[in-house]
Amino acid sequence: MKYVIGIDLGTSATKTVLFDETGKITASESYDYPMYQPHNGWAEQNPEDWYNAAITTLNSVVSKSGVNKKDIVSLGISGQMHGLVMLDEGCNVLRPSILWCDQRTAKECEQLTEMLGRDTLIKITANPALTGFTASKILWVKNNEPEIFDKCRHILLPKDYLRFRLTGEFATEVSDASGMQLLDVPNRKWSDVMINTLGIKEEYLAKVYESPEITGYINEDTAEKTGLSTKTTVVGGAGDNAAAAVGMGVVTEGKAFTTIGTSGVVFAHTDNPIIDPEGRVHTFCCAVPNAWHVMGVTQGAGLSLQWFKNNFCYEEKQQAKDENKDVYQITDEKAKNIPIGCDKLIYLPYLMGERTPHLDPDCRGVFFGLSAMHTKSHLIRAVMEGVTYSLYDCLLVLKEMNIAPLSMLLCGGGSKSKLWKSMICNTFAMPVETSKSSEAPALGVAILAAVGAGIYPDVKTACLNMVPSDSNITEPVETDTKLYRSYHKIYASLYASLKENYKALANMQ
Repeated sequence: MKYVIGIDLGTSATKTVLFDETGKITASESYDYPMYQPHNGWAEQNPEDWYNAAITTLNSVVSKSGVNKKDIVSLGISGQMHGLVMLDEGCNVLRPSILWCDQRTAKECEQLTEMLGRDTLIKITANPALTGFTASKILWVKNNEPEIFDKCRHILLPKDYLRFRLTGEFATEVSDASGMQLLDVPNRKWSDVMINTLGIKEEYLAKVYESPEITGYINEDTAEKTGLSTKTTVVGGAGDNAAAAVGMGVVTEGKAFTTIGTSGVVFAHTDNPIIDPEGRVHTFCCAVPNAWHVMGVTQGAGLSLQWFKNNFCYEEKQQAKDENKDVYQITDEKAKNIPIGCDKLIYLPYLMGERTPHLDPDCRGVFFGLSAMHTKSHLIRAVMEGVTYSLYDCLLVLKEMNIAPLSMLLCGGGSKSKLWKSMICNTFAMPVETSKSSEAPALGVAILAAVGAGIYPDVKTACLNMVPSDSNITEPVETDTKLYRSYHKIYASLYASLKENYKALANMQ
């Protein structure tokens, strides 16, 4: 039996999972780390935290699995996308990584658009200039920290920094690189136009691979610290959503999934690079060679519920501790007692600005319709419904592009909630199936690793053998769909009403 490892480098933690060649989990371990927000709208992490988390979890899964290191043949890394890691000539980290959810680069996005034109940006990179993407972060450092920009010799994404530490190789792959706004997405290569516009050299960027390709081998230092073999290959891996798609078998035309993680995503596979001319959704290369995916993103999905729980749910956290439950089980139980529409309370989940469909870094969260009758339970359910409406906005844009899945897979931490699954099912008005794998991103890159190691000939075949099936399907209820859709109409109108106020608030000193 051969074994493969999937490392999922997330925003709140890194999880490492050891799978056998059938996709069965042999061992897993996770390690948390902080996110820093030194200013409103900023988000940073220390890349050394990712490395320490990876080494710790790798050592744990290798040691407790009892698997011979020679049988662990390959490893893949899934990563939070868009983060900027800058290294100097000696490969030292120059500053904390600026993360995907950081919103400081609105002026740089305007600058990029003025320099190139919006249509050119979309034609080359399949997306308009966005605050979350890496290119605007590079420009922000150039504008605001020129001494750091001048010292920079390597520009990496989070997972690719981890790859460098584990292998000594500077490499990336098409799915994650698509989110940098430096890649020619239709042609799957670095864009000379984008590189020259930013004033960097192509040699600063890692070599681009397809996701299942071998990019290097575990180095001696990593082998010594983790118990892995130096013959273990490391494949390209994938951005978190592209990895999750593979982990759920969404690797053919017409398949789609929704993620409720820190951010929320509605993702559809396509064999052609379909681009939204308005730039409301992202078109990226996917982890299947010569294929793409289109996805809408809401910034504050699970983040919204986490924020509410952290700040307002002391009693629920204590109850969960006393009853040995997950605190989100408690919040679910409370929200279930509240009717659809939360007695006319609506939440806008714009805690970190928003991407789809508004592309607005200045918008912020709102409770609309709050009255003296509303309880904490109302607010919990309103948060969950607001996130659902935001995801439905994503689906509506895909439908405009003639991408119309008939059913939906659900994954991410929010998929554990039967209530949230029901909300998605009824608002989307389509059957929703929960991914049986609770580790879809890690499984996805493990599948890519299995292909790279030659266990399977291609990604589709590997998915057929490694992705577990699940018949746990929820069907929509017509009366509930009508109610959710009626509240969504009000939800959808609120952004337009508040847009100018958001901008005015952002400009306040």
